[in-house]
Amino acid sequence: QLVESGGGSVQAGGSLRLSCASSEPAFSRRCLAWFRQAPGKEREGVAAIWSTGAVTYYADSVKGRFTLSQNAAKDTVYLQMNNLKPEDTAMYYCAAGLDFCNSYTWAMPGRYNLWGQGTQVTVS
Repeated sequence: QLVESGGGSVQAGGSLRLSCASSEPAFSRRCLAWFRQAPGKEREGVAAIWSTGAVTYYADSVKGRFTLSQNAAKDTVYLQMNNLKPEDTAMYYCAAGLDFCNSYTWAMPGRYNLWGQGTQVTVS
């Protein structure tokens, strides 16, 4: 089970931090990602982290504005979102994959088998 929190409404240029916590076994060894889906659009990968391989991936649209990190226990992953834009408005989902991720697969929803309930981010 993945539990998300931290969504809300902000003005353009503002910041939010999303959190995703889990007690799933081997959570920290999975590829962990944030996806988002706006009304009428496909779900898209925002960022992913695979701590075992010490790699982090970001969509071009959020590079330099969003930062993905984990806590020391590696049971929570955070998405710090700065300089938010209206086009960032979407439902944001945390996801955990079966195992590793790489630059080719991290943004493929089909690579993830565990999803959170979603948290709404609205930027005006």
